[in-house]
Amino acid sequence: MKFDDILVRIGEFGFYQRRLYLILCIPAISTGCYMMMLVYTMYTPDHRCKIPGLDNDTFQAQNDWHRQMINQSIPVPEDPTSIHQYDRCHVIQYKSNTSSLIKCTEWVYDSSVFDETFASKLNLVCDDSLKTSHAQMVFYFGVLAGDVGFGCLSDVIGRKKALVISAVLQVTAAVAVAFVSDYFLFIVLNFLVGAACHGVFMPANVLSMEFTGPSKRVWTGIPIHMFFAVGLIYLAGVGALVRHWQYLQLAVSVPCVVFVFYWWVIPESPRWLLTQGKTTEAEDIIQEVAKKNGVKVQGNLIIGEKIEIPKGERIWHVYKHKVLLIRGLILFFNWIVIAMDYYGVTMHIGNLGGNFFLNQFILAAVEFPAKIPSMLLLNRIGRRKLHTLIMIIGGGALLCTIFPVLYGKEELAVLTLILSIIGKMGATAAFGVIYMYTAELYPTVVRNGAMGTSSCIARFGGMAAPYIASTGDYVSGKFGLALPLVIFGGASITAGAMTMMLPETLHRKLPETIRDGIEFGKKKHDMIMDDVTKEVTPPQQVKTDNTQSNESKTEKC
Repeated sequence: MKFDDILVRIGEFGFYQRRLYLILCIPAISTGCYMMMLVYTMYTPDHRCKIPGLDNDTFQAQNDWHRQMINQSIPVPEDPTSIHQYDRCHVIQYKSNTSSLIKCTEWVYDSSVFDETFASKLNLVCDDSLKTSHAQMVFYFGVLAGDVGFGCLSDVIGRKKALVISAVLQVTAAVAVAFVSDYFLFIVLNFLVGAACHGVFMPANVLSMEFTGPSKRVWTGIPIHMFFAVGLIYLAGVGALVRHWQYLQLAVSVPCVVFVFYWWVIPESPRWLLTQGKTTEAEDIIQEVAKKNGVKVQGNLIIGEKIEIPKGERIWHVYKHKVLLIRGLILFFNWIVIAMDYYGVTMHIGNLGGNFFLNQFILAAVEFPAKIPSMLLLNRIGRRKLHTLIMIIGGGALLCTIFPVLYGKEELAVLTLILSIIGKMGATAAFGVIYMYTAELYPTVVRNGAMGTSSCIARFGGMAAPYIASTGDYVSGKFGLALPLVIFGGASITAGAMTMMLPETLHRKLPETIRDGIEFGKKKHDMIMDDVTKEVTPPQQVKTDNTQSNESKTEKC
């Protein structure tokens, strides 16, 4: 008997699982907040050098005399196409009837968006401007470390313990961030926050999948990511209210204390307990699930039964074969590009003008409708065509931003925002498709490991995103504003086009062995599920294969 057979018997997604699922979705809200937190705390307001000797200098001119002092002390940019009114890094020094430009050491900042950010507090501008990108890169490296480290930890000590340990680390590090004023300590703590937030999210995701029956996993894999978008909306709303990086940090981190109390709220995974030989504990949990679901069970379901827990091969065995290696590289490139576009567009949107918080809110809100095409069209036009279409449309929209930026007037800034939103929607929708498509392309024996590896590879896209989003700082004129979006768009179109080299998986019996994976997609070996296949393969098994995608999302490197 397989463990999934027990879930079918006691209720695949009954009252007990629905209640547990809702509880386990809540950590996704905080994960959404933390994944974009540095876009807010490391936001660099418009700025210029402080006028030497003028203690009450402000970014905005206070009166005509102050405006005259600014014009006499701060040079205009050498590039006539610059979008900035004043040079950001130099001040005019007058000496012996001569003047020269020197680098300034103090700045004043526009406070119309934020009263203070960590970047403005530590003057991370001019020669130190890359430090904001470094901080974001370190955070995403922490997320990668959390995927690997806490993923392995949850396999050793259990999902529940790993989640609670991560929650303690998350709250401690995140609250501490709000009180630091040292750059090195700031990035170290954010590394820990990145690792811990996924250390909470991944076990929660695993638990939700391991308690859900095979035919329901596809649909439960989507809503949990909707909660991620709720976190983005919360972040934009609170940011607009407090407008200070420390208060925003505390507003996100303090509520996460509730996850520590999950120790007394959630059960351990019975599937994991079985792998550890703890059949009595697993039996007790299964009986409780059946009771809450209103299913009457006669006798034991686990004790005395032989329960099969499938074990897979090592993921690196796949890449010994040229066909699977090429297929894997194409998928990896898509994962990197999707993550890069998803996070990069959000990071860059603050440079496009308009209301920063409204723009962030819109980018978060569009994640809900962006999921709809994936859900409606996946089983109609297929994974390959849908993914390619989404990537090309999203990438094309990002490429098109160059026209309103370069040739349009200020009134066309709205068009730039709309095109950026379409690009973000494309990345959001592509995430949903690539999860399922990747899982179905890999053989069953390595599917979980392949999904974990793909998720880890995507983090490199997140690490690259802040550097690409800041390329405009090193390219003068309006083209600098469009350059990051052009890079994101070009990469998206390239990745989408490469996807057409992959085989379609819709209505096909999924590969189970590495040999199946090698032959998969070849005409003479296509395993299309016709009437004969359906007679040989039980319907439940076919459904289970196609739902592996969301189950395998829970696995780590």
